[in-house]
Amino acid sequence: MSSVLAIILNWRTAEMTLRSAEAARLAMTGLRGAITIVDNDSQDGSFEWLSRAVHQRGWDQAEVPVRVVQSGWNGGFGAGNNVGIRGGLPNGDRPDYLYILNSDAFPEPDAIRRLHDYLDTHPKVGFAGSAILGEKGDIHHTAFRFPSVAGELEQAARTGPITRILRRAVIAPPLPQHSGPVDWLAGASMMMRQSVLDQIGLFDETFFLYFEETDLCLRAARAGWTTDYVVDSRVVHLGSVSTGMGRWTRIPRFWLDSRFYYYAKNHGRVTAALATLAHLAGGAIWRLRALIQRRDLIDPPHYLKDMTLHALRALARPSDNRSERPKV
Repeated sequence: MSSVLAIILNWRTAEMTLRSAEAARLAMTGLRGAITIVDNDSQDGSFEWLSRAVHQRGWDQAEVPVRVVQSGWNGGFGAGNNVGIRGGLPNGDRPDYLYILNSDAFPEPDAIRRLHDYLDTHPKVGFAGSAILGEKGDIHHTAFRFPSVAGELEQAARTGPITRILRRAVIAPPLPQHSGPVDWLAGASMMMRQSVLDQIGLFDETFFLYFEETDLCLRAARAGWTTDYVVDSRVVHLGSVSTGMGRWTRIPRFWLDSRFYYYAKNHGRVTAALATLAHLAGGAIWRLRALIQRRDLIDPPHYLKDMTLHALRALARPSDNRSERPKV
């Protein structure tokens, strides 16, 4: 049987992370592997609390052992998961599959096995991700097309005629009803082949938060591997508990950094600039529509202004400069 290393990244959500690990332990029943909790330099006692809790429950000596490790610095989502990936299994072996699970996500009892079995039976699939549900059973949109200039315009405009014209570029098309390939998946519950990561590399640690999964899936696609959405692997996700995304009152710098870097890295700075212009044009269309129809703007305050200024600063920097990575 193929082995699985599950990795849960904690940042100041120790109790929730333990609940996530408990759900993952149940979902790992009958599988060969282990669970690693990576504390991403929380500096709030999380590492010590989680270490004690795991030991007191005997999880560190279980059939599927759980261990807690310290990242040493908060380099973001990708960097934290890379710590767990590089660590391998507790006995020093390398797993066949890596499974990343958000600390606020809770797999159903068969969710991890279904991803494991899917990769076992689909040798050309590099990554497989779960269907993500909210607490009330509502399905979350976590399967996407790769971002593009046309997709930025459609996404920001939120206008029926533009969506119909650019339907092949819609970044968030309707979710698949059956398991199969998509461009990229959100990383709340995703299983990856170790051999694919050996080929394309781990998460790019220039991304602090957001777009790192998009970049990883794009690199896999360019190497000939598909990323598949597995509808019968189901995980409940509370959503953005540690990042506070739902409480943003202004778009954070790290999101803008990640977005611009994704385009510049993968498509060049000219495309990054064009994608920003397209988004700004779409945003202007939406604001005109909202004004006429007396709708709420939805976006955080100063969204277009912040995006514009950020892009101008990014373009003014030398092309080999990396964005600052502020801590969340």
